[in-house]
Amino acid sequence: MLRGHRELYERTWHLFDKAREVTFAASDVRTWASHNQPPMQGRIRKLYRPGVLLDPTSAQHARHVAATGAQVRITTSDLNETIIVDRRVAILAGDDRTFTVVWIPNVVQAVLTLFNTVWSQSKSLADYERAYGDLWEIAPRILELLGSGAPDTRAAKAMGMPLRIYRRRVNDLLATLGADSRFQAGARARELGLI
Repeated sequence: MLRGHRELYERTWHLFDKAREVTFAASDVRTWASHNQPPMQGRIRKLYRPGVLLDPTSAQHARHVAATGAQVRITTSDLNETIIVDRRVAILAGDDRTFTVVWIPNVVQAVLTLFNTVWSQSKSLADYERAYGDLWEIAPRILELLGSGAPDTRAAKAMGMPLRIYRRRVNDLLATLGADSRFQAGARARELGLI
């Protein structure tokens, strides 16, 4: 059990030095920040939640990681923040910025199996941006209208779109934020610094 990012980096950096395969699941691009550069000869896979794309700086970072040769995908599934190094070591994030490092083969394999299941159901960064790219531009205004408590009819009129389209965009935004309700969407947007 490691406490905080500093101890994590100090105690695990050697694992990444000669890694051939590193798998990341992260809620945002700041997670595992010291390991954002892929190993020189290694295969890297990064799985992010869609909220990463709502922040222009984070979205640019995700695109940069993909451009360096990493495979980057987006998932709407909940997945604990995790790193798996060479299918031998799993690093699991806890709720209070603690990290558990596991070398037990069956446990590492189970974590990798869960990751691979979510990975197979996710979309590539490019595909996700093609499907939802216009949402990133209007998301701040939708969040503002949701936060003001404006009824959907007034919000749709303010956005200059039909009510049906506005409601669909709100639902897309909720899915992107991994939220089940408008209230939860507001809370997640605050966590991401979007409002």
